[in-house]
Amino acid sequence: MILIDGSFGEGGGQILRYTLALAAVLRKPVRIVNIRARRENPGLQRQHLTVVKALAEISKARVRGAVLGSTEVEFEPQGITGGSFFFDIGTAGSVTLVLQSLLLVAAFSERRVELRIRGGTDVPWSPTYDYFKNVFLYHLSKIGYNVELELVRRGHYPRGGGEVIARINDPPKGFKPLSLSERGSIVSIRGISHAVRLPRHVAERQARAAKERLAALGINVPIEIEIESYPPDRDPHIGQGSGIAIWADSQNTRLGADSIGARDKRAEDVGIEAASRLASDLLTGASLDTHMSDMIVPYLLLARGPSEVTCASLTLHAYTIIEISKKLVSGVSIEYEGSMNKPFTLRVRPAT
Repeated sequence: MILIDGSFGEGGGQILRYTLALAAVLRKPVRIVNIRARRENPGLQRQHLTVVKALAEISKARVRGAVLGSTEVEFEPQGITGGSFFFDIGTAGSVTLVLQSLLLVAAFSERRVELRIRGGTDVPWSPTYDYFKNVFLYHLSKIGYNVELELVRRGHYPRGGGEVIARINDPPKGFKPLSLSERGSIVSIRGISHAVRLPRHVAERQARAAKERLAALGINVPIEIEIESYPPDRDPHIGQGSGIAIWADSQNTRLGADSIGARDKRAEDVGIEAASRLASDLLTGASLDTHMSDMIVPYLLLARGPSEVTCASLTLHAYTIIEISKKLVSGVSIEYEGSMNKPFTLRVRPAT
């Protein structure tokens, strides 16, 4: 059984999610200790418990320690199964983080998989729904993994209640390698600005501020941001919330950024934040944005050939998943060239 220290590096839920997902795919038993040990509320919280139980269900794993507050989990996967699944986080815990783990495993199912997840779709410390759909899934399609994503309803902090359905009609059971050393010129920028249980002008102000910020930073390409809002009498959402995701298409790739609203946070600041994040990543000349720098790693580890990508920032999240992967995936070569919080080049040569 492989032993993983959950307090290593980023030391949060990321280690749990990636370790269990890779273990499920590789059918390797793992034991994770010191789960979220340095957090104010250490151990498994509702969102993490949902991940453990969901991954156990889809990989028919034997699990020990899957209780609220547990700092140690043993996970012994038996084989990946397909079919339809429903998981309710029960709070505004992140739907996209749960999906991130499940999609890696579902790719290796022998039959169709449908995942329905209820929780928060646009919440702090996680990719927003629109970034996930329009940037993350875009890159998965480039490595041969096609996922249909349907938004039933958005969910924001603290009420949650969002719901997303992911359908994998033809699991690829492996991935193409990715070669993205040259970004190419930026062609256009698109996005979605939303506001639910709030006036339409909130979404409009977010979009306008993002456009103005990008223009002020000298980004002179066509920009189109869709406005999503609902009449008060036909708004299906449980609580108030807003957010924006924007993405830049270049000749060779796509980079994105996002931001969400909060109490006492001006709509303009939401738009400016997303635009500034995107502009910062574009200035590096990298082919993948900061979010994608860690999200893509497990897929490249399991690809059918060597990959090389340039990434906007070597975050602690990216460093953590790279180092943890070396313990889980036998025979793989992972090299990264660059400094922490700076652009870097990632080279992955899977085991033969």
